[in-house]
Amino acid sequence: MIKVILKKGRDSSLRRFHPWVFSGAVATIQGTPAEGDMVAVYSAEGQYLAAGHYQVGSIAVRILSFDGDPQDPGFWRVSIARAVAMRQAVGLDCFNPSSTDCFRLVHGEGDGLPGLIVDWYDGVCVLQAHSVGMFRSKGRICEALKDVLGDNLKAVYDKSSGTAPFKAGLELVDGYLYRRDDFRQSETSVRENGRRFLVNWEEGQKTGFFLDQRDNRALVGKYAAGRRVLNLFCYTGGFSVYALTGGAQSVDSVDSSAKAIALADRNLALNAPQDGCWKNICADAIEYLGACEEGKYDLIIVDPPAFAKHRDALKNALRAYQRLNAAAIAKVAPGGLVFTFSCSQVVDKISFANTVFSAAAQTGRRVRIIDRFCQGADHPVSIYHPEGEYLKGLLLYVE
Repeated sequence: MIKVILKKGRDSSLRRFHPWVFSGAVATIQGTPAEGDMVAVYSAEGQYLAAGHYQVGSIAVRILSFDGDPQDPGFWRVSIARAVAMRQAVGLDCFNPSSTDCFRLVHGEGDGLPGLIVDWYDGVCVLQAHSVGMFRSKGRICEALKDVLGDNLKAVYDKSSGTAPFKAGLELVDGYLYRRDDFRQSETSVRENGRRFLVNWEEGQKTGFFLDQRDNRALVGKYAAGRRVLNLFCYTGGFSVYALTGGAQSVDSVDSSAKAIALADRNLALNAPQDGCWKNICADAIEYLGACEEGKYDLIIVDPPAFAKHRDALKNALRAYQRLNAAAIAKVAPGGLVFTFSCSQVVDKISFANTVFSAAAQTGRRVRIIDRFCQGADHPVSIYHPEGEYLKGLLLYVE
């Protein structure tokens, strides 16, 4: 295995089990690794520290193991089994599903596998590689999934074309790594807390559904009874289904994607086929909010896509969050609730809260924070990698 030698005094983060080695910490590399190769990392004094995938860029190595050899034949099976066991510990079970049969099975750094995402949809694993090393390992990952999950596994679909580094010269074509002979679906109906959702992993965004908001959707259902609900950036209507089944008086859902709205129609009909109190609107969410009358809604959900995917965009993103939240706070009826979220990893929870504070102050209304949110338990955050806490949200009470 090629050795990566760190500069003197630059090994402290690895000794605290942080899973990244930044290029600025590297003194020398003994050999010429290709991107995605497994390398061993050593201190300046020659002590072995960890092993992981080499990559080109500001992060030079993504660590897979601090105490073993990731090239060991059993490495992937053990790693997948540990991820499955963690989900079972929080009531999310591939083998004995209850009211929920869709969740994240592997969450990158949170499961000790940087660069790998695997989502579970009632027997279908949808894989996304975010690094060359994980992309090149997907065959072994698929075999490990088959080994651990056994007959419960119907298919493994690789959806890495939009996530793997496009400059690395990889053949980025989505497709099945494994499919049981009796399985030919590209869409399925899954259960989340007893609600039903249609998921299309071949054509949907990300892996087909935004699984990280499961617990927050349930809270919307808890607070929706008797309220007039507006769901902005609704995608396929996840929050809307919970609001409707939670007893909302009405639910309006807005998204600019006609394809997403069409699937939201099907999801709402699947859960409330005889109910006429919901409406899905294909429109720009920000423009719709700006044009709607004040007090029309008394629960507004603001869950936009990431406004900042890198630090260079942070300032503009915070301005956009402020404008959007100011509009929602201004429009919601007195005594109303605003659920507001940011999934931008570069926007930390303090910056987000300060931005929402500025938005509230701009309106002059009395606003209280009555709850704070993060991603679900199936999207764990390694205590050694706090950067993994990307989803943050606030529940506001507005007088």
